[in-house]
Amino acid sequence: MDKEEVQKHLKEIVSNLPEKPGCYQYMDDNGVIIYIGKAKNLKRRVSSYFNHEHTNVKTRNLVSKIRDIKYFVVNSESDALLLENNLIKQWTPKYNILLKDGKTYPSICVTNEYLPRIIETRRIDTRKGTYYGPYSHISTMHMLLDVIRKLYPLRRCTHAITPESIANGKHRECLEYHIKNCTAPCTGRETHEKYMRYISDATEILKGNTSSLEKRLQADMQLLAEEMRFEEAEIVKRQYMLIKNYRSKSEVVSNTINDVDVFNIEDNRNVAYINYLHVANGCINKAFTFEYAKRMDENTEELLVSGIVEMRNRYGSTSKEIIIPFHVELPLEGIQLSIPQRGDKKKLLELSRMNVLQYKKDRLAQSDKLNPEQKQARLMKELQEALGMDNLPMHIECFDNSNISGTDAVAGCVVFRKAKPCKNEYHKYNIKTVNGPDDYASMQEVVRRRYSRMIDENTPLPDLIITDGGRGQMEVVRKVVEDELKLNVPIAGLAKNNHHRTNELLFGFPPKTIQLRTDSALFHFLTQIQDEVHRFAITFHRDKRSKRQTKSELDTVPGIGPKTKDLLLKHFKSVKRIKEASPEALKTILGENKSTKIYQALHNN
Repeated sequence: MDKEEVQKHLKEIVSNLPEKPGCYQYMDDNGVIIYIGKAKNLKRRVSSYFNHEHTNVKTRNLVSKIRDIKYFVVNSESDALLLENNLIKQWTPKYNILLKDGKTYPSICVTNEYLPRIIETRRIDTRKGTYYGPYSHISTMHMLLDVIRKLYPLRRCTHAITPESIANGKHRECLEYHIKNCTAPCTGRETHEKYMRYISDATEILKGNTSSLEKRLQADMQLLAEEMRFEEAEIVKRQYMLIKNYRSKSEVVSNTINDVDVFNIEDNRNVAYINYLHVANGCINKAFTFEYAKRMDENTEELLVSGIVEMRNRYGSTSKEIIIPFHVELPLEGIQLSIPQRGDKKKLLELSRMNVLQYKKDRLAQSDKLNPEQKQARLMKELQEALGMDNLPMHIECFDNSNISGTDAVAGCVVFRKAKPCKNEYHKYNIKTVNGPDDYASMQEVVRRRYSRMIDENTPLPDLIITDGGRGQMEVVRKVVEDELKLNVPIAGLAKNNHHRTNELLFGFPPKTIQLRTDSALFHFLTQIQDEVHRFAITFHRDKRSKRQTKSELDTVPGIGPKTKDLLLKHFKSVKRIKEASPEALKTILGENKSTKIYQALHNN
């Protein structure tokens, strides 16, 4: 690609980036990752590389070599930081700086010693103990260690303690024993069995299994309070609250999950999107979303199986466990399929789904930008299928009333053709036959006038009528369209909830709720129609009310048009002063003939 094509390609990618936290990867001509970064807002961060000239030579050089952009969304900024850390270690990009001290996020280790210790560490060596974490929030990890140390008198010294050294009396009580932080198991003052029970309980806390401990602490707290031991009860209460509020797990990094593949799928009409994650040593080190163009009527299960086989072959995965959203018949031996309902694996599955939905949204946005008519055709097809209509809703009309306690009552009709507003066909209606605030009667008058005229003029009728209201509005429109005018036009309604927000689409008689996701493109299209008719009707109502409120005695005087009226009011400031003005004063503003006519008209009245 030449320079202009590259810039156009990158601009399209950046314009469709989500405003979510995540990591981004810059690729060169050969598809090699040359830079990995993190962002609180992907769109804003990546855009900053391309919307101004950089003074930094390295940044300028990096931008000049970018040929493609990949990204991965996560749930929070801290997760983006963790993921960036893992990806940089995995790919070691040319333009990223690696820390020389090798430090990473700290973990908690339960050592493999005769008298285990629970310590903070940044080095992972599974031969030396069992690790929990890493923890992106250092303060949370310290709080957890503090809770464990307050609950259990575990040793903190680094001495090599064995059953023989204890039996031979090689150890002595240290300061930690005297200040009651340790029970000196090294001297035999605490039995090995009891000490290991402390370790077992502490390990359950590290795993997140705190419910039984919370109940026990709560019972201890109540017992101490009943015995009037309030200071001790307060200490137990603090421990209870620390454990209760403990939240330190991350769905991006978890040492409890190792060598696992995660797949999720979003099935569309003509294409399926599949996301693949690979977790090794508790970290995501591969993330990829791809799409399958359907050749026949393959179902979702078949597409997911094809995706699993394709990705495992492409990346050479030998994982024995695969996490998926639903059961499939997988033609691979020695594989365990997991459909998690809770826990870290469920969070990974949800993260995979979030990425596949984002990828689908981006692909549709790119396609719609290149071919806007494709988006409109898709929306009309989705609406036709949702309502079970025989024909595409190429011509849609929507009505809305507007008044204040029945005064200045008006209505508006907006027209959408091929899913686009056709403003030259919008219609305004002054309510003529209804007195007072009767929305149902006003709606019937407007619908009757609209379609009676279309019948008389032999104008093509709409494919769908939408009312800005619920079941009541739909019924009154149906009575006019079907019962009076004998027309066969489908009628739908957009109903609002108690917070005056549109939350459902109604169709049929009696009306039934059509299930639509409120974040779907079709739902946004329908609310766009609703917002447009509301804007059109209320603008007409405001204009009418404004004209009525600004009408004055001058409007009845022959010879005074809008320009003359404005000129007189600008000079004399009020109608009273205009009437009090002499013919000579009027003559200086309007001339002799016009001023004489206006003076006589005002004073004759």
